[in-house]
Amino acid sequence: MKVLIVGSGGREHAIAASAAKSSKVEKMYCALGNAGIEEFAECVPIGAMEFEKLVAFAKEKSIDLCIVGMDDPLVGGLVDEMEAAGIRTFGPRKNAAILEGSKAFSKDLMKKYHIPTAAYENFTDPDAAIAYLETAKFPIVLKADGLALGKGVLICQNFEEAKEGVRTIMLDKKFGTAGNEMVIEEFMTGREVSVLSFVDGKTIKTMTSAQDHKRAGDGDTGLNTGGMGTFSPSPFYTKEVEEFCSEHIYQATVDAMAAEGREFKGVIFFGLMLTEEGPKVLEYNARFGDPEAQVVLPRMKNDLIEVVEACIDGTLDQVDLQFEDNAAVCVVLASEGYPVSYEKGFPIQGLEEFNKHEGYYCFHAGTKLQDGQIVTNGGRVLGVTAKGKDLKEARANAYAATEWVQFENKYMRHDIGKAIDEV
Repeated sequence: MKVLIVGSGGREHAIAASAAKSSKVEKMYCALGNAGIEEFAECVPIGAMEFEKLVAFAKEKSIDLCIVGMDDPLVGGLVDEMEAAGIRTFGPRKNAAILEGSKAFSKDLMKKYHIPTAAYENFTDPDAAIAYLETAKFPIVLKADGLALGKGVLICQNFEEAKEGVRTIMLDKKFGTAGNEMVIEEFMTGREVSVLSFVDGKTIKTMTSAQDHKRAGDGDTGLNTGGMGTFSPSPFYTKEVEEFCSEHIYQATVDAMAAEGREFKGVIFFGLMLTEEGPKVLEYNARFGDPEAQVVLPRMKNDLIEVVEACIDGTLDQVDLQFEDNAAVCVVLASEGYPVSYEKGFPIQGLEEFNKHEGYYCFHAGTKLQDGQIVTNGGRVLGVTAKGKDLKEARANAYAATEWVQFENKYMRHDIGKAIDEV
């Protein structure tokens, strides 16, 4: 079959690498793609939000399956457009992608269907938000309602910080229209765990657990980023936690969406907080996480295309989803200055090393081919992933592999997966 992947980051590289193993795939395209994805797919110069061009391309090339990797096109309704043109597409339709597209919607859904989450209030009026904060308990969390590249969340320690946060989100519109509405949420403490899942509208099959590191600096300091690294599985995601979530969160979310007339097919990413009162939902995403996909997909035993088709066809209950009994760690190599400002266009050396070692991967996030040379082209440049028999070995392998790669202004955290030392 002919497959089109929509996106251009490390997640899409991981999807392409996994899809390429399928005997069903005859030809793969990626829009926009990047220099790493070109190993598996023909990259085409069409942006993820250029729906008309994407649909026309899919029809012209007789695409059999489209996989949408990114949040913006999902929330914008690309799946609906593709399906209307007769293209089989993996991902939630617009009315289901709202699960990620609006934090206010997802919080209201959880309240209505008794899915455990933090206490909250939604606001469209900044003055009302500030009045509410005057009597609030601190620290407290402010969230821009819409998509903000994983950065629209502010943790405020006191009223003055929170008041400034309201200004940043709702008045200065630092996150654009994502800040037209804002969620104010109680601050939860505990371990964070990410669980990705395949969903076919009624059945849900969870993947192996993971945990990412959002802050730019070591020791979880600095600004929030799109993710500086991740590890899988999480040692804090115990059998007891899994059983609780299966009963009270996972299936309950799928059923709630169906009851609302918003049948969800695709990937639901559950961001969980393991609090003293039990697991609670921190956030939903409507697609593979990035960089979670880079540690979860390399450990999956199944043919990705077969699982994707089962989700589309509503036959996921017939799939035995399996993962390797090992571990993986991904360390993001970024450009110095990310996520604020950084330079691009530096040549990257050492990428050929990954072809010489089994169990090592280099997923491209922000790269491009320039005059026959792969150069940096983003804040997050590469995701260096390695497997190991356990998390400690995988972590040591991943950090050893980061030394293979060199480029000017290379920056990374040195404590990805350090939490596993506390187990």
